[in-house]
Amino acid sequence: MANTYSQIYIQFVFAVQGRKSFIHPDKREHLQQYITGILKNNGQKLIAIYANPDHIHILISYDNLNVKIPDLIRDVKASSSKMINDEKWFPGKFHWQVGYGAFSYSRSQIDKVAKYILNQEEHHSKTSFRTEYIKFLKKFEIAYHEKYLFEFYDA
Repeated sequence: MANTYSQIYIQFVFAVQGRKSFIHPDKREHLQQYITGILKNNGQKLIAIYANPDHIHILISYDNLNVKIPDLIRDVKASSSKMINDEKWFPGKFHWQVGYGAFSYSRSQIDKVAKYILNQEEHHSKTSFRTEYIKFLKKFEIAYHEKYLFEFYDA
């Protein structure tokens, strides 16, 4: 788009259906690289990604404004699910839960957010995903209803 300039940073968070730990550590890097390719093909710049066993954090510079956020996340989730199922990572079908969190940041916050994402393993040794996610919703003053949150089994 001529004469259109933007600086938009977004962290996406979404969970494995059933909140099962299907993303094994030996497959994490492969999944992250695959998702990085999807984002790149959609004209987005990845800043940080971490696939926990039961949920994922992705921080991007939202560069291609022609790609709508819901379409981008739908593509990431559908394509990565297909890859996991095609490669038969485990018996049965893999799905991401419906929905996602999208949280925006200013340029001055990016380094801190990227470090937070890359430090997920240590972070989740102390804090449950449920606690983390609700903290995000409250911090960003997002109204929510408990019944519409992800399925949490670590409450």
